[in-house]
Amino acid sequence: MLQLFRNNSPFTVIVLFIFTLLVKFQVLLHPVAPIPVSGHFLYNFMLSWLYLVFRHEGFAYTMLAVVILFIQALYLKSIATRHKLFPRYTYIPAYVYLLVTSIYPPFNFFNETLLLNWFLLGAMDIMFDFTQTTQPRKLIFNASFFLSMAALFQFTMLAWFFMLLVGMVMFRSFNLGEWSVAIMGYVTPPYFLACILFLTDSFGLYAQWPHIGFSLSSDISSPFYLILTLAGIFILLASGIFAMRQNVAMSNIYIRRDWIALSFYLIISVFVAILTDIEVKSAWLITMPALSIIISHALLLEKNKRFSNFIFYFSLIFLVFCLMANK
Repeated sequence: MLQLFRNNSPFTVIVLFIFTLLVKFQVLLHPVAPIPVSGHFLYNFMLSWLYLVFRHEGFAYTMLAVVILFIQALYLKSIATRHKLFPRYTYIPAYVYLLVTSIYPPFNFFNETLLLNWFLLGAMDIMFDFTQTTQPRKLIFNASFFLSMAALFQFTMLAWFFMLLVGMVMFRSFNLGEWSVAIMGYVTPPYFLACILFLTDSFGLYAQWPHIGFSLSSDISSPFYLILTLAGIFILLASGIFAMRQNVAMSNIYIRRDWIALSFYLIISVFVAILTDIEVKSAWLITMPALSIIISHALLLEKNKRFSNFIFYFSLIFLVFCLMANK
């Protein structure tokens, strides 16, 4: 069964879509419409526009979220393929992303973090091209612009400025002009937003922007479930790191830098998730892209197929446990 997702065949997309519907069936059966989050005025403004189309139809919002997750999974696979993060082309990163986003129901309802992941994935995709481009300043501006857009939606995303610094230090030699472009790209979104708010006499909304909290959701069904879920994620992550050490050791210096950057991606996303308001139930969804790519190594370990098969079936058992516990 693992071979179905290891293949790079276009038919695998159909298998992935069927898998998506199966693992997301529970949330589609009990859909929930999104509610505004205090202080997140850009997200609330977007919800007001979506309300004109979907009204209070929870299924429409949830189906939209499931489709977005599926497309993000394919985009994650595309990033891994184009930047040669793995020794072979595979849909395993897409499979793992769909799996880990199914362990907690709020991840699958329409939410702000779902939108933020687009900005972060786009920025990371661009930063991987920093080392091999004839237009570095254009890419630097775009990456910093995306990271700044994410920060406008959620205040704690300002911490991703450190990810931009990591990309500039690791992928580019020091150039004052390029650093100036990076700062300009980061300043541009808040500058234009401030102008729009000033012209519409809504500048007071900026005062609602700063929000820091401690995000441990109160929706967890029981401490026992929480402990087993964390243990399952830890086992998958540890197995991915174990396999990554073997796979990355055979890679060139550019791919090794990409993996170091992905490690920083995971560390920063954990830090941001912890400091996010508890009102944002899906805060930990921000960690899933980097987590998925790292775990994928365990399912692609060619030297020990027994190990990769064990992790694959363990991941399915872990998923079934989470789905049953969240009924």
